[in-house]
Amino acid sequence: MDTKQKIKDCLVKLLKVRPEELRDDLSLLESIGVDSTEMVETVIALEKEFSTKLSPKEITKSSTINDIVKVVESKLIKA
Repeated sequence: MDTKQKIKDCLVKLLKVRPEELRDDLSLLESIGVDSTEMVETVIALEKEFSTKLSPKEITKSSTINDIVKVVESKLIKA
């Protein structure tokens, strides 16, 4: 399974959204209405899924799924 699909699977479980709602260019903050608590939970879930440390600021700045994939993949390359 690729990075993007793993991230989407995490978001579906965590945010209780339907997979078809998670478009790659969708803003999590503006389109889905993810709040700060959910964003922290997202960071924790992604850290666990990818066994890496993520900066909450980086993930919060990453407003789309494509942006989050770039951040996660950059961490995986450095590890």
